Amino acid sequence: MHRHNCIFCNLEALDLIAENELVFAIRDKFPVKPLHTLIIPKRHATHIFETSVEEREAIHAIALLCRHEIERLDSGVAGFNFGSNIGEAAGQKILHAHVHLIPRRPGDVPPPPARP
Repeated sequence: MHRHNCIFCNLEALDLIAENELVFAIRDKFPVKPLHTLIIPKRHATHIFETSVEEREAIHAIALLCRHEIERLDSGVAGFNFGSNIGEAAGQKILHAHVHLIPRRPGDVPPPPARP
């Protein structure tokens, strides 16, 4: 099911960099870091917890492809953040499920340390 007012449901207006039967990938329009990528289910779901097992597997498959392409494009990439904001309180801006694949490079501001 697609929603007319959802920017991620209008695939024709997006510049896809990868896709499979259930999901697609685009570069983030407001990237945290260069090559920041979004992986998005084709079916409208408000957040990742509303996606099916098959959609989550498809997200993972595209994430692997995008990871390899990012590493090919930028040999300075040394790691990734991979996750999803769920709900406005968590920072979700577009209420269509999506996962961020954010390349990290040496010298980036480190994440806060884990606490025991």
